[in-house]
Amino acid sequence: MGEETRVSPLKNFVAGGVGGACLLLAGHPLDTIKVRLQTQPKASCTQYVLYTGTYDCFRKTVSKEGILGLYRGMGAPLAGVAPMMAISFFGFGLGKQLQQTDPGQLLTPSQVFLAGCLAGVFTTVIVAPGERIKCLLQVQASSGQTRYSGPVDCALRLYREQGLRGVYKGTLLTLIRDVPSNGLYFLTYQYLKHFLTPEGQSVSQLSTPRILLAGGVAGILNWTIALPPDVLKSNFQTAAEGKYRGLVDVLRTLLREEGPRALYKGFNPVFLRAFPANAACFLGFEVALKGLNVIAPSW
Repeated sequence: MGEETRVSPLKNFVAGGVGGACLLLAGHPLDTIKVRLQTQPKASCTQYVLYTGTYDCFRKTVSKEGILGLYRGMGAPLAGVAPMMAISFFGFGLGKQLQQTDPGQLLTPSQVFLAGCLAGVFTTVIVAPGERIKCLLQVQASSGQTRYSGPVDCALRLYREQGLRGVYKGTLLTLIRDVPSNGLYFLTYQYLKHFLTPEGQSVSQLSTPRILLAGGVAGILNWTIALPPDVLKSNFQTAAEGKYRGLVDVLRTLLREEGPRALYKGFNPVFLRAFPANAACFLGFEVALKGLNVIAPSW
């Protein structure tokens, strides 16, 4: 299993950035709906609930604000997601290239998985501090206490108060979440691409619906194993200093207080978003890669 052409980490980087932008364009509307559902006031004697569910929120948002209402607040994530996916695909391309003895060599499933794991290591360097800051700001917003004025202020204060360790708190959990899930993500996509290719045809000729199917399924499997460590990471990164002794303590506390279902908190919005967002991501990546192969074949 593997690519039939020479792997170019540089092309993967550029095409991955395009894929990241497509991921956000497809996934952001559901993220907007998720946030609005999570933050709406509870129903009371004097106040009806604003949205009854996902579809109702979608309908009301579009009728009041138009389609663009679903894309509110997309600028900041776009600045982070496109470079992150660029680095992820670069890491995957590099991981494949390092294991190839000659440019056209097909890789085994375990080699593809390891290349995907390397992508997870690459993205953690950027993702870990970004997620620590994001989680602290999200919790601050819901608690009503303003400790940080924004992402830059949060990063600077964490660094001043706790040094680099404070900024990178939760990195181990981010690695536990992203390394195996990225390995499975890329392995699933590569396997399904080959599985869905009709006999006698090249993988590069795979139709758009089949690319979308492979990418969407890869996204769902990715989150199936990424969600439990993601829940642990969010709890650990937003906890008061000294609340947890470490990783095992977070898991033990969560299971004791809320049971095993707590490890799959946020299941519905995450899985609703996973298929279309990742299908779009891989389609954007493949289209950009084909374009780059035409424009710059020697890269």
